[in-house]
Amino acid sequence: MTSIPLSYTGLLGRYLRPYTGRLIVLSVLLIGGIAAQLAGPQILRVFIDATQQKDASSATLTAALTFILFSIIQRATAIGTVYIGADLGWRTTNRLRRDLTNHVLRLDLGFHKLHTPGELMERVDGDCDGLRNFFSQFGIRVLSNVALIIGILVLVFVEDWRIGLGVSCYAIAVFAALIALQRLSVGHWVAYRATIADTSSFLEERMAAAEDIRSADAEAYTLEQLTQLTNQQLQRRRLAEIIANVTFASTNFLFLIGYAIGLAVGATLYTSGQASIGTAFLIVLYIGMLSEPLETIRGEAQDLQQAAASIGRITELFGEQPRVRERTTAVLPNGPLAVSFESVTFTYADRPTIATEPLPSSNDTSSPANPSLQADPVLHNISFTLEAGKTLGLLGRTGSGKSTLARLASRLYDPDSGSVRLGTIDVCDVAFTDLRARVGVVTQDVQIFQATIRENLTLFRSDIPDAAIEAALAELGLLEWVRGLPDGLNTQLGPSGLGLSAGETQLLAFARIFLKDPGLVIMDEASSRLDPATERLLEQAVTRLLAGRSAIIIAHRLSTIQRADTILILEQGSVVELGSRTQLVSDPHSRFAMLLRVGMEEALA
Repeated sequence: MTSIPLSYTGLLGRYLRPYTGRLIVLSVLLIGGIAAQLAGPQILRVFIDATQQKDASSATLTAALTFILFSIIQRATAIGTVYIGADLGWRTTNRLRRDLTNHVLRLDLGFHKLHTPGELMERVDGDCDGLRNFFSQFGIRVLSNVALIIGILVLVFVEDWRIGLGVSCYAIAVFAALIALQRLSVGHWVAYRATIADTSSFLEERMAAAEDIRSADAEAYTLEQLTQLTNQQLQRRRLAEIIANVTFASTNFLFLIGYAIGLAVGATLYTSGQASIGTAFLIVLYIGMLSEPLETIRGEAQDLQQAAASIGRITELFGEQPRVRERTTAVLPNGPLAVSFESVTFTYADRPTIATEPLPSSNDTSSPANPSLQADPVLHNISFTLEAGKTLGLLGRTGSGKSTLARLASRLYDPDSGSVRLGTIDVCDVAFTDLRARVGVVTQDVQIFQATIRENLTLFRSDIPDAAIEAALAELGLLEWVRGLPDGLNTQLGPSGLGLSAGETQLLAFARIFLKDPGLVIMDEASSRLDPATERLLEQAVTRLLAGRSAIIIAHRLSTIQRADTILILEQGSVVELGSRTQLVSDPHSRFAMLLRVGMEEALA
């Protein structure tokens, strides 16, 4: 994974470098605006002094027209600056959003179990949005306004070095005050951004559980929790804003002092005859003009406070590194893939495991033990081999490690010890892209996106032609069903597959996997939520999906496991039975035969 520089200069350099041309144009516009601003008072001095002469019509007209021209230039450069700055802000933050999203998607499942989607959405989108001004204009605006201040001081020095020295001391004092006040606010903005993430996380979870909340009559309790979170957010924001407004008030107070000093100096010079009225007005105007760049720098300092909070949280997020790292030294072969687990032990780092009662054996009449929390591995020294083109039926109670075994086969996790091989190749030596293309997973909770049928089947890839999609649908016996939809492949699906039945959702999942043409298919209780009638409709599609492929089928139902060549039964993370399905069926003392006698659904519940 490409490393991301997370210092201020590192972020600016990485994300602004592709837009060097726009930065140059923005810099030219800002320099032009500064020149127009500095020239304005000079033109006004000429105009005012010209009015003191007897025949001033020509000089005043020229000065007036010149002033109007420079004002137009100043407004035009301001408009261009705003436009290009906004464009830069969105382009750079969108690139940062992309990098953050890619980074988060590559993090382990354990990370996603500890952080809700709502929290991650706020950190990916909200924190990036807080950096728009930092990327687009912060550096340039600070430098340009510093240049404006220096230009003003130079011009005042030209008029009178004593006045120039006094104004310089005034500007330095304002800078020192801004820096001191800015340091007070960073921590408060960090705390405020954290409360936004907490609120977003809470809302995402409660909205997803709206049905359960309503059925449990928990609306009032939910609103009470939301009130507490929003009150905390209000308090953090209010404190951060108070600190920011202290900066604002302090700066404005310094502006008033400077303007008052300028008026006093100008009036003194004019009444003493040391300067014309135009020159006196020029000095007052230049001192007054210091307020705008200083105010801009103050605003940029406030933005920097919020940017510092966002950068800190983005740095923390980029600091999360996946335990599962890509190491490409081999390529998986074509065709069905053999699967072998060799002394595999695995423990979830993000949570303790839950012990479950053992499966009943043919002579076991004891009462089940109560579940208890323990820190033992989820899988203990698992070893088995599945030949290429064969199907493994994986059985066990909830929490016995079935889904964990499937996740290790698709390398969503790495084992603590031992190895997982596809064919003769360790999955740790295969590129993620190759592994995901050759291993297809169908779960009971199929993710359907708010998009068209085509986009859901191809997962938004545009390089798969409709002919290939229709061929896959026809192979699974689904083409006529799709053609019967209102817009065929262009039929728009609602959020989470709204409008599709559970059976239709599973059919789409099978077609999605079929398009990948994997060598290994893992079905993790893919039909556990279907009624028997709908499940029978899927049998033909499953048969075609598994033809010529290796498969691992995790199931509770006897009908689903009938197609397995080999049976593996897990109990509390250990293999308690492994063998040919036909042999285990014929052995009345096997656990599998006992499950068939008492009923798999009941025994594995």
